[in-house]
Amino acid sequence: MAVLYIVGTPIGNLGDITYRALETFKAVDIVAAEDTRHTLELLTHFEIRKPMISCRAQNEDAAADKIIGLLKEGRNVAYASDAGMPGISDPGSILAYKVRQAGFAVVPIPGPSAFATLASVAGPGGKTLIFEGFLSPSPGKRRKRLKELLETQKAFVLYESPFRIVKLLADIADIDSERRIVVGRELTKLHEEIVEGASVQVRDDFAGRPAIKGEFAVFVAGILGKGRQSADE
Repeated sequence: MAVLYIVGTPIGNLGDITYRALETFKAVDIVAAEDTRHTLELLTHFEIRKPMISCRAQNEDAAADKIIGLLKEGRNVAYASDAGMPGISDPGSILAYKVRQAGFAVVPIPGPSAFATLASVAGPGGKTLIFEGFLSPSPGKRRKRLKELLETQKAFVLYESPFRIVKLLADIADIDSERRIVVGRELTKLHEEIVEGASVQVRDDFAGRPAIKGEFAVFVAGILGKGRQSADE
């Protein structure tokens, strides 16, 4: 029976591709991708040529039906989002669910993710780590959800674009100016940067920059007993 492989791909540095991911791309009949142009560049870099189909957030339901049709024809399919693990703030979860419901095996091929990459260097966060991903672009909804997350006193990780990162940091500082945060910018890429400090300090750092580029992951530390920051453990 044909198989759908969910393949993790590098979040920046192509050297992070796994041997198993490359072997999977080589072995399957078709590669489905969030952005076929982006994944084509990756495959071309490693001299892999495969037929490709689109499966992005806007067409994931319909694309999943098409992929199920291919699996019924006996064709193995690999799916890759633009970067990292599909289904983690990327398309892929609907596809995996529908394919499994159709009776086909869905096999994960693990790879990098900005969430795990930042968490690995952020320091202690407490027993629980929440992955929230992208918050709403609406200022009111964003602040409301941030307040809820901060009030849990548990560590959490957010994703943000360069266009809203200063607004996000300002909101965190307004709600809890002393909470320890770690910002990862352009993780694994040439201009990778990791900035740590009290939220108000990190906000001032980025607010004072003339220009901000890159993709961001933000780790917000939890609080242990007696109000201590998790880094003080």
